[in-house]
Amino acid sequence: MTSKAAISIKGLNKSFGDTSVLKDISLDIAPGERVVVIGPSGTGKSTLLRCLNYLDRPDSGTIRVGDLTVESAKASRSDILALRRRTSFVFQNYALFANKTARENITQALITVKGQSKQGAATRADEILRETGLIDKADSYPAALSGGQQQRVGIGRAMALDADLMLFDEPTSALDPEWVGEVLDLMRRVAEKHQTMLIVTHEMQFAREIADRIIFMSDGQIVEQGPPEQLLENPQDPRTKAFLWRVSKVAVDPY
Repeated sequence: MTSKAAISIKGLNKSFGDTSVLKDISLDIAPGERVVVIGPSGTGKSTLLRCLNYLDRPDSGTIRVGDLTVESAKASRSDILALRRRTSFVFQNYALFANKTARENITQALITVKGQSKQGAATRADEILRETGLIDKADSYPAALSGGQQQRVGIGRAMALDADLMLFDEPTSALDPEWVGEVLDLMRRVAEKHQTMLIVTHEMQFAREIADRIIFMSDGQIVEQGPPEQLLENPQDPRTKAFLWRVSKVAVDPY
């Protein structure tokens, strides 16, 4: 893995009204690195991802992806569009167009973001649908798909964009338990392609399996980070220990 960061985040801050949600976040992510973010609800994990894609505009800070640098204080519309072309987002609630088929949900992204022709986009969409095991659902609308299938379309849409960084915002939290496995399996296959990934999840075992590095966030800050075996088995900060004790899938005595 090269030491040059594919993504560099410096001094990112975000408030909603009087509530400070992100507090001076700085983070480098190497090409092909899989970084998982864990932490209590309401601690800024999803806001961090949304700021990286400018779904929420940061109050201050700098985001660099490759040779593109976007400074929040003076980010133009063209800067934001360029950043979105280099990142792709998998939403917690799928965020599919209800009036478009599985194929059309993918082609729409390719046409709008990548500027592909309709024919080229449709060809690529079918390749993705085969890869995600959904080619037989190409002409189905979201209402006719299970939650797991809808999320696989959402991941397929993100895959099709071939972005420098894929952002996953708790991709299994809205799913019934029976559909979680198929979504996590697809994410594992994406990871095997050395795709750079930043994943917010509450699935501790999945985090242990997939992550090169796990970040623990609390109160809008990065508290602790390290390889899975280090952070999950030997956390140093009391807040990390207490959180892992509560989630109970990782047996760490906080005392």
